[in-house]
Amino acid sequence: MLNGEINLEHILEGCRTGNRNSQRRLYEYFYGYAMSICLRYSKCREEALEILNDGFLKAFSRLDQYEASFPFKSWLRRILINSAIDYHRKTHALPLHLELTAVTDMAVDEMPTPHLSPDEDVLPILQQLSPAYRMVFNLYVMEGYKHEEIAEMLGISVGTSRSNLVRAKESLRVLVMKNKLYTLKMNLL
Repeated sequence: MLNGEINLEHILEGCRTGNRNSQRRLYEYFYGYAMSICLRYSKCREEALEILNDGFLKAFSRLDQYEASFPFKSWLRRILINSAIDYHRKTHALPLHLELTAVTDMAVDEMPTPHLSPDEDVLPILQQLSPAYRMVFNLYVMEGYKHEEIAEMLGISVGTSRSNLVRAKESLRVLVMKNKLYTLKMNLL
């Protein structure tokens, strides 16, 4: 094995038998990948860590459901996303949706996502969104789910999913502009 490479099948087999060393190795190997997913769905690192640990516990307990013909990373990603959804259902007193009030005439798919440069750290901006907006934005824009799928996953209507996406994009646009103005102001000082 080269540095950083693991024998995934061997480690998964160890995890299936409850081997703690194998579980630790799997956790450590996928920690960065898993944390990057969880951070997008949370407002802070502590919340992300809670989602991550819950996700790994679910993965370890459901390894018998994993099929080796499917990429493990994708399987783990799905578990982490579902863990984030479960976490938000369980911990946020406010519902994951806002009722439709004034829906814009522009189709959701036509509304542009705010432009973010590759060297911009978008995570702090994304974490400022409300849980409902952040969840729908991540599922639609980052994960590629359709509104019908999001509505089913979150227990909301398709219209609410669309509305939350529009509002998330608008909130992001405002936050990005504020961030750019702040950066410009700091550079001038």
